[in-house]
Amino acid sequence: MIIVITTDHMNMESSREIELRGHIIDSGTMTLVFDKVMDMGGSFEVLQFDVGKRKQDPSYVHISVSAPDAEQLASMMSELHRLGARVPEVEDIALEAAEGDRIVPNGFYSTTNHTTFVKFEGNWLPVEGIEMDCLIVINTDEKRAVCTPMSKLRSGNYVVIGEKGVRVVPPERPRKVSTFEFMHGTVSSERPSETIIGKIAREMLELKKNGGKIGVVGGPAIIHTGAAPALAEIIRNGNIDVLFAGNALATHDIEYNLFGTSLGMYIDTATLATGGHKNHIYAISEVIRAGSIKAAVENGIIKKGIMYECVKNNVPYILAGSIRDDGPLPDVITDSMAAQDEMRKYLRDLDMVIMIGTLLHSVAVGNCLPSYVKTICVDINPASVTKLMDRGTMQAIGVVSDAGAFLPLLAKQLKVQKNNI
Repeated sequence: MIIVITTDHMNMESSREIELRGHIIDSGTMTLVFDKVMDMGGSFEVLQFDVGKRKQDPSYVHISVSAPDAEQLASMMSELHRLGARVPEVEDIALEAAEGDRIVPNGFYSTTNHTTFVKFEGNWLPVEGIEMDCLIVINTDEKRAVCTPMSKLRSGNYVVIGEKGVRVVPPERPRKVSTFEFMHGTVSSERPSETIIGKIAREMLELKKNGGKIGVVGGPAIIHTGAAPALAEIIRNGNIDVLFAGNALATHDIEYNLFGTSLGMYIDTATLATGGHKNHIYAISEVIRAGSIKAAVENGIIKKGIMYECVKNNVPYILAGSIRDDGPLPDVITDSMAAQDEMRKYLRDLDMVIMIGTLLHSVAVGNCLPSYVKTICVDINPASVTKLMDRGTMQAIGVVSDAGAFLPLLAKQLKVQKNNI
């Protein structure tokens, strides 16, 4: 998809001409551009519109965009740029050196999570490790463009200033029918959940068959709702490549497998255990005594469960701490910046991420994901799924479902469809 902005020489201060080319109709790009112009108080006139005749054919639209004044037009063009707009004759990027560690230059370019290129010394460079709300740092010696979080900015780094010479390429809707085409990035509690889960299972199996990688972001609701055995089975069968979670999921998974309880309640009977409110503390203590979750598994203390399967199947897990943690477990990374760094090591290689029952960790992971990573957010609360999308993870599809219903059905569908892929 290409979007080109040209200047209207008759009225340079209040209008521009824009060209959109690609699968702009079914991907929703054209609608997004129209809505953005109107939302910002502007207007548009369609000068030419050619619709692709076949599914693989691109479409083309030439639009004149106007705003009340030059300042509003500039703001509008900045927003359209983030949807993929670019001028036809592109100049090289502007650079400015950071004056100190974590001190951003005025007017720095703030990244989207879409695939991005910058023009440096006449050549287009891909921006490595793209994620939203970061800077672009240019290594002038190696001629590399690197997406850099503010926390990693160092004095003297050359930072891209403004949007000149920056090209953004939003993802297009898949050309074949898929779960992501069927859902089209929306949230509803009225869709047939089992049908959707079947589609997700098929995409997972096809992705794994083709060498892709899948991550899971999990919250303690997985344990509380009795879905832990299902997730453990999915991991054991080789369908998950990395687990992102916090102290709570790991703690309650271990508590459940040591005492049969989660938050002091027996999962199988939904009855309170006498003194069960202390069980998660005992579970943490046992792991601390062993030295780590892996050591507790190897010593026979932990004999089953999600964390057990991760250890036994060499599936890495990143446990990011929070201020409310008990303990925490020795594997929990309590420095949030260090946790971000560890997450990024694994996020770069993922093709799909499934987020289940945790808004906190879903938003954290979502903010670090490129928009080309297929993202599925599962939560019983529709507002949680919507909030993730509102934070910028627009590639996500939402499944409004309880973790206790979703994961067993997913495990079942993965098993049923395995021989059909």
